[in-house]
Amino acid sequence: MKSAIRRIYTQMKMKPYEHPAALYPYHEWNLSEDRYDEENNQRSESVFALGNGYIGMRGNFEEGYHGTRGTSVIGNYLNGFYDSEPIVYPEGSYGNPTRNQAMLNVTDAKIIELTVEGHAFHLNSGQIHDYKRELDMKKGILHRLVEWESPAGHRVRIRIRRMVSLQHKHLAAIDYELTALNFEGEITLTSIMNGEVAKQEATDDPRLGGGNAEPNLLLEDARHEEHFIWMKQRTRHTQFTLLTAMSHTIQSVSDAQISETLDGERISAGFTLSMRNGETISFTKYISYHTSKDCAEDELLSGAAEVLRMAEQRGFEELASEQQAFLHKFWNRVDIEIGGDPALQQGIRFNAYQLLQSAGRDGVTNIGAKGLTGEGYEGHYFWDTEMYILPFFTYTQPEVSKALLEFRYATLGKARERAQVMSQKGALYPWRTIDGEENSAYFPAGTAQAHINADIAYGIKQYVQATGDYDFLVTKGAEILFETSRFWADMGHFNPAKGGSFCIDAVTGPDEYTAIVNNNAYTNLMVQDQLCYSYETARLLQEQYPHHYERLQQEIGLTEREISVWLDAANKMFVPFDEKLGIYAQDDTFLSKQKWDFDNTPADKYPLLLNFHPLVIYRHQVLKQADLVMALFLLGEWFTLEDKVRNYNYYEPLTTHDSSLSPCIHSIISAEIGDLEGAYSYFDRTVRMDLEDINRNAKDGLHMAAMAGSWMSIVNGFGGMRLYDGVLCFSPALPRQWESYRFKILNRGQLVDVFVDGQGAVYTLLEGDGLEIKHRDHPLLLSPQAPVRVPFVK
Repeated sequence: MKSAIRRIYTQMKMKPYEHPAALYPYHEWNLSEDRYDEENNQRSESVFALGNGYIGMRGNFEEGYHGTRGTSVIGNYLNGFYDSEPIVYPEGSYGNPTRNQAMLNVTDAKIIELTVEGHAFHLNSGQIHDYKRELDMKKGILHRLVEWESPAGHRVRIRIRRMVSLQHKHLAAIDYELTALNFEGEITLTSIMNGEVAKQEATDDPRLGGGNAEPNLLLEDARHEEHFIWMKQRTRHTQFTLLTAMSHTIQSVSDAQISETLDGERISAGFTLSMRNGETISFTKYISYHTSKDCAEDELLSGAAEVLRMAEQRGFEELASEQQAFLHKFWNRVDIEIGGDPALQQGIRFNAYQLLQSAGRDGVTNIGAKGLTGEGYEGHYFWDTEMYILPFFTYTQPEVSKALLEFRYATLGKARERAQVMSQKGALYPWRTIDGEENSAYFPAGTAQAHINADIAYGIKQYVQATGDYDFLVTKGAEILFETSRFWADMGHFNPAKGGSFCIDAVTGPDEYTAIVNNNAYTNLMVQDQLCYSYETARLLQEQYPHHYERLQQEIGLTEREISVWLDAANKMFVPFDEKLGIYAQDDTFLSKQKWDFDNTPADKYPLLLNFHPLVIYRHQVLKQADLVMALFLLGEWFTLEDKVRNYNYYEPLTTHDSSLSPCIHSIISAEIGDLEGAYSYFDRTVRMDLEDINRNAKDGLHMAAMAGSWMSIVNGFGGMRLYDGVLCFSPALPRQWESYRFKILNRGQLVDVFVDGQGAVYTLLEGDGLEIKHRDHPLLLSPQAPVRVPFVK
């Protein structure tokens, strides 16, 4: 049987390590295009999206797309702002979620229309003499330059800068500069706010979500005030209020004639003025979004006015300087340098930048599978957060990780309610959600993935060990651990048929091509780790934080007996193992199934979930993504190298990687077992997944987990970084395609620089008083600013 990675490249008609023709030119610090591609515009709208963890704006053109249909998805999103509609089941069952939440595409306030002597500017009218769009990842600005000649021969140069402020949660700004090149005449700039949002059509693709003809935002009021324009809307079902506002400044030689128009849900301000040949006009638009989820409804208007007033006072240039300063600090911690591979250098920086733009930082929002770049998966939050995205922030920007975990604490009450619905004690976190309620309508690949409880527990453990933030653990994390451990103790059972081992039945592991099984190995192993950690945390609270232990005893009825049961269940956890093959079975029955016929499955039949009934897939040995292999990574100290080799060699050829979450995990384990060629191939597929549109669905939004996974592939894969008992351990290797690489890791406030080239590794403590790490099991003591070089042994 072909290995999975060779099969992937065969299906894609690519040779390993050879990039296809670049969709976007390779630049280290920016992403650009030098022509407008109408056919693939939706893809570009995703990759040129801007955000700040709250506001997300797709890379739509300010002037719109006149005379074309289906070439654009106009998108503006607010993290955590959603409407909820009934889920219709043709044949329902008890406990199914009754309502679906979907992140809303909200009022479009970035519209700026231009007319030159009566001719409207559009890229598909007149003549384009120059065009460039560029996302500057150092400055956080999206630039566009267009030199356009109208049908009447009037020629203008248009320079547009767009920013979603990383410093100011509610603010976005557009600076529009217009120069007359060959004429004197009249131009009009019209700034528009459009509250009538077109919804995406329903499809059969389960990754997208359903469509609905009814608008979710209902207009309540819209006004022209003295200094700004605003529109107030309310969601149809959840009754949240949205207030969108905009204001403007203009610099020109002549005075502008201003006209204001209110037409239903479209409100505009027009600025008409005369231009002389060679003259330049500067027009700046400031945009704010506030909702009743952020503040009291009667404070929305004053909040918007305050933000816009501040923006006008500072001006676009000062805001841009703030943006650059913010990103300077970000890149000082986050940047990864790759020597000798410009394609992957660009890709890893682009991925880190998009993660920053999409992650909620307020403790009440999280990060969706597509971030704030598109409507795929309806803006839902998944296990992606804890297993893929949290590590990236934990070791670079731990305050963001803390905020993401605080979201789980904020929704613990709803997790308790879900456990009750499932007839269990404790708490069960939802597989997909926005506000904490379960939104997965297909329970075999939704609620059955109860491993999300253990995933969240693992995220808490890694965060606390990496940061030393025991205050979070004792005030919030412990309660999550205890309530989710209660769930496992109640759901599982000591099975006489398995010699009294603790078994967990009727679950689905990470592999969604194998559903509703007993004793999924990944789940049982992760629960075993969680129960041990919960036991240790309970003892920690008893000994060092007795006040918090007593508080939890009173608040959640914590007892000594159940703490002991957690340890007993962990010690007796059943993990299926096949003695003949010498591998862990994915579950009780996986190895007894027929293997999928990969050789006779055409490339156009992938992903399998879009071409075969679930039951056809379920009855075969075939994986959508890493399952047991993921446990080999997460709980690596539990397995020998020989264990990892045997298990990886069995499961890797059975894995389709139909999930974007999969290649990075295989890259990490490939690197650990010494297969650097395989590791590089999987990493290559991960890091430029969206920039090369490998899965052909970047138009629906970017793949946040894969983006974070590309960071893991370098740091945990090639760098071999692990955190064992709070100690940073490295086992670096250099793929032959690279000259060198460098990354930084933050551990308990101390910043370590790791540089690897063909000669060896260099560890430098950039911040901190002194830190002990391990290089391939050998202890190293790092002193401040004193590089330690460890040569590779030939």
